[in-house]
Amino acid sequence: MGKAEKISVLGAGSWGTALAMVLADNGHEVRLWGNNPDHIDEINAKHTNSQYLPEIALPESIKGFLSLEEVLSGVSTIILAVPTKAIREVIQRTVAIRKEPLTIVHVSKGIEPDTLLRISEMIEEEMPEDLLGEIVVLSGPSHAEEVSRRHPTTVAVSSKNMKAAEKVQDLFINQNFRVYTNPDLIGVEIGGALKNIIALAAGISDGLGYGDNAKAALMTRGIAEIARLGIKMGASPLTFSGLAGIGDLIVTCTSVHSRNWRAGNLLGKGQNLQEVLDNMGMVVEGVRTTKAAFQLSQKYEVSMPITNALYRILFENKNPKDEVDSLMGRPKTHEMEDLANELDNQIQQ
Repeated sequence: MGKAEKISVLGAGSWGTALAMVLADNGHEVRLWGNNPDHIDEINAKHTNSQYLPEIALPESIKGFLSLEEVLSGVSTIILAVPTKAIREVIQRTVAIRKEPLTIVHVSKGIEPDTLLRISEMIEEEMPEDLLGEIVVLSGPSHAEEVSRRHPTTVAVSSKNMKAAEKVQDLFINQNFRVYTNPDLIGVEIGGALKNIIALAAGISDGLGYGDNAKAALMTRGIAEIARLGIKMGASPLTFSGLAGIGDLIVTCTSVHSRNWRAGNLLGKGQNLQEVLDNMGMVVEGVRTTKAAFQLSQKYEVSMPITNALYRILFENKNPKDEVDSLMGRPKTHEMEDLANELDNQIQQ
């Protein structure tokens, strides 16, 4: 564990608040920024954030802020815990205020549709070089509800500069929150983003009443198509068998804490997308990411049948059961298709 620092967390939702608790437990002076006056007043007066983490007592050392200028003053590291769609706006506002370099630790999981940029690339686009220290990503199987209860949790951190990743590892690691480093920035970001798509599909399967066999198949074939795309984009295959890959996929596809699974479950039970989003009341990152992943699969010419089926359900109003039937009726193939193709090529040579 590193020496105590002054750290700002931008985003007072469930994940930002839970990570603020980890940092406070490690003795850091934590500033938590949000844009809802009622939430910030509650954090400061009652030391709770009942909308996002009900029945959780926050360390009194966490201070809530509405002013971005105040929260950025005198810090060298910020934790960026806002939804993907808000990242550009928050970085632009930060650039307008900040005059010294910042290390940015982003903890959101998504890909921007149309631009097809990962979050670290979005930050690089918006942040002038003289203000950007390093970008670090923190990802892995980590529901905020369990982190806030100090249940054992493991995550991975990655950066182009591994010394920066190791510094963030030191900031967060403790008895309850174990942090590993991983040099594969692309893989960690891709795994964290695309597992939300498979979680939506797993929720749909459960909503249709299909049981464990179907969900196990979705998860297994899901990580295969995530890895196919990730490798084409420059990721290491090994990352997808680790915390940011299969680890995050398991927890997001199987837990009632997962908002992506819950959203899929409602879709499987017959609600349309707008009804689901209205009922959730929270950002469902997998919806935007499905559009981006569909576009990426076309750009890189990668087979992603689960992603394609989910895209049709979300954006073309196709029937979930029909799409599952379509997946099951695909032409027969090898399980390890890429490996089989490679062996066929070797035999022909």
